[in-house]
Amino acid sequence: MHDLLVLTAAAFFAGVLNTVAGGGTFLTFPALVYAGVPPVAANATSTVAVFPGYLGGAIGFRKEIAALDRKLLVRIVAATAIGGLAGSLLLLASSNDAFSFVVPFLLAFATLAFAFGDRVQAWTREKRTGGNQTTTGALLVSIYGGYFNGGLGIMLLALFSLWGMRDLNVMNGLKSVLSFLLSAISVATFAIAGIVEWPQAVVMMVAATVGGYAGAPLARALPRRAVRGVVILVGASMSAVFFWRLLA
Repeated sequence: MHDLLVLTAAAFFAGVLNTVAGGGTFLTFPALVYAGVPPVAANATSTVAVFPGYLGGAIGFRKEIAALDRKLLVRIVAATAIGGLAGSLLLLASSNDAFSFVVPFLLAFATLAFAFGDRVQAWTREKRTGGNQTTTGALLVSIYGGYFNGGLGIMLLALFSLWGMRDLNVMNGLKSVLSFLLSAISVATFAIAGIVEWPQAVVMMVAATVGGYAGAPLARALPRRAVRGVVILVGASMSAVFFWRLLA
């Protein structure tokens, strides 16, 4: 019962964070590990837990998505699908010991990506890429997202800025579509492989969905800087905990 309460609370607040600023993985993954789920299965189950929220975002930005160039969208979607599958299969090939070793570094990287996301996007706005570089960038980011979901949204937004995109609504819409597609592939891959802890996943999906809905008014009311500070603090704390576990 204690573990169930921890997982429910973590998923609820992860849903809130994802709606307000992002960073929900900083709560769901450590909570599952705390509850005794092996690291690889915890990562897979965490991906399932936050999966439904991406669909809502994609639907909400459907007009902006429809305005995108179809050929470009098809290229990006294809690269995302391939990268997401490759990253998911890479996770399946990882042992719990190997994944436990890289987790602290992944959490730290995701935290830094979140903390400096605005600066990275500002820098990438000065650069322009296209053609094969567009496909390659989507592929590489998707491989990371299929392997470890943390910080994916920040990296996608930075990537879009690098492509020369400026409309934030269009960028958020495309981010939601690609995140949903990538997560759908990951969820299917993990489910077929049998590494998802479904009882925990179902409870967390419900709690994350409720938290996402509850986070909407908070997103309007809370100062963005304060929320970002909380997410960065949580990410840094979780990174420190997992580095401590690695060295202990």
